[in-house]
Amino acid sequence: MAANYRAMCKARSKAERFSKLSIVIEETDETLFWLEMLEELNYIQQELLLDLKIKTEEILKTTSSYRKMLKD
Repeated sequence: MAANYRAMCKARSKAERFSKLSIVIEETDETLFWLEMLEELNYIQQELLLDLKIKTEEILKTTSSYRKMLKD
């Protein structure tokens, strides 16, 4: 997520920024998927996973809102 976000920050146009931001959103959603899988498997402490999931969901919401703003 972070590397793609950094690339988005260096975009040369609004279209490129939108495209790279879409990748950030996709990667963030995939991260959330894997955290949910770890949760279901009881592979990591639930307290740690909860914090990571909350932060990942916040990133997802924020980047999604930003992408909506870029689309207008």
